[in-house]
This record gives sequence, structure tokens and C-alpha cells, in this order.
Amino acid sequence: MVYQWKIVHKIPIKLQSNDFMAKSDIDILFQNDEILLIHKPTGISVTADRSGAPDVLQLLHQQQTLSEPLRLVHRLDKDTSGILLIAKDKDAQSCYSRLFAKRKVQKLYLAIARGPLPYKHGSIKDPIARSQRNPQAMHVHPRLGKPTHTLWQQLADFGSLSLVSAQIVTGRTHQIRIHFSHRGMPLAIDPIYGSANPLMLSSFKLDYRRKPGRDEPAMIERLTLHAYQLTIPVGPEDAGTVKTFVAPLDKKFASTVKLLTKHTRQSAPGFYDDETLQRILTAQPLPYPLETTGE
Repeated sequence: MVYQWKIVHKIPIKLQSNDFMAKSDIDILFQNDEILLIHKPTGISVTADRSGAPDVLQLLHQQQTLSEPLRLVHRLDKDTSGILLIAKDKDAQSCYSRLFAKRKVQKLYLAIARGPLPYKHGSIKDPIARSQRNPQAMHVHPRLGKPTHTLWQQLADFGSLSLVSAQIVTGRTHQIRIHFSHRGMPLAIDPIYGSANPLMLSSFKLDYRRKPGRDEPAMIERLTLHAYQLTIPVGPEDAGTVKTFVAPLDKKFASTVKLLTKHTRQSAPGFYDDETLQRILTAQPLPYPLETTGE
């Protein structure tokens, strides 16, 4: 069953970075008595970090009257945007943690990766472990690494870049980021495993002209990874209805996809299926690579 994306309501939040205050929103995509499904913005951590900024649970608690503390079931990297499931009580946390452990939850990400890619889809099972040189990073290690599995499919070929869907069968820290980097297709922007340079329109638009006296604005300058889709049982653990929820791309990510589609059209195939582009721009569910590749 497909549960199409819908914002139930928005919770206004204030993000603090030193003395700068910015207003943003956390969108709630779905909620019932057990869980919240939210659209986590990029730049917000799911747990306390060194910045001292409030994490996503603290922000939610500031805006709601809750009888119990909210509880994490899974995690997203601080700079990854997208759908995040949060439990409203201990029983719900235990229930959904079991579902994740039993791989009864499907997760789909969208990524802009560097190309051209050697294949249109693939399966990556490189074991990964935490790096001893950099405790903030992971690396592929055949002996010490934990079993890890990512399925991916190229959705659009932009020549030097590609839009890729990635399904994580296992859920390891930085799994997509390190798998893609290790296989020579790092995310277009990834300060740890690739390049931190922003994507500029002048690199793709042949007749680009910069406005006099102004620096060129970046198309996107954040980690190019978005948790797009989550399929979960909703309801009693033994009789839950399986539903799919989608978190739309934020404005810059969506704009980048549209600009790449438009300005690489003469030099690269772009989207293999125009319907896929429309589904992404309207936040409709996509097929999982597991279904399309027959893994």
C-alpha cells in the first residue's frame, strides 16, 4: 500500500548558530499514537553534538506538549535531509527497532553522485568499519568490517554527475557515502569522502553569464544525499498495514535536479524515464532497486 506524502502540520523551530538566529520548520509527514514521521532538515543532528545546537528531539519537545520523551528508532547523518521515524514511547521504540533489525523496513535514498557511472545499477556488499585514523569516518575493511549491503540504480545520467536511488538493506553509519566513494562514484558533495566544493551552474550551462559585481551563487552546497522514502508496517505489530511515506526534496536539491536535467540535455541522456522526474518533483513513491534489479 502506498501512503502518499502529506504534511500533517509544521512545527516552527529556531536554529541557533552562535549569534545568528534563523527560522525554519520541521514538517510532520505522519503521526499516530505510536510514531512520528518527520522531514528532518539538513544541518540538524539527531543527537547532541559538539556544536551545542539543539538536536531534532529537543526541537520537537520545545514545540509540543508530550507525556513521554520522544525516542529515536534509527538515525540520519546531520547533513542528510529526509524522512525520519521517531517513537512516542518505549513500547513503540522496541517494536519498530525489532522491525528494523528483522529488515521489515525498506529505506530509499536519493543521491547526486559523481559519474559517469560504469553501470546503470548495482549491488555493493563491501564490509565497513570505523576508521582508526579518523573516528568521524568509516572505511571498507575486509577483515574488521561489518556485513553491509547497498543496492543502487541510476535514475538520470547528467554526464559528469548522476542522480541515483539507493536502498540500504543493512543500516551502517555512512553506508551509502562510503560504499559509493569506495566504488569510484562519491557523492557530488561530501566533505569526508569526496569533495566539499559546491555545485555551480556555470559548470553545466554553456552560455552562463555572471551578473556584474556579484559572485555566482551555488546551485547546492550541502551533502547531496536525501532520505526520500520509507516503507513500514503501521498498526499492531502482527497485523500492521504496510505503507510507504515520502519526504520531498528541499528547494535547492529539487532545483539542482531540474537545472541539471535542463542544461545537460544536449550532452547526456538525462532521465531515462520522464515519469521518474515528475514523480520525484511531486514527491511520489519510487520503485526500490531491490524490485527492479532482481537482487
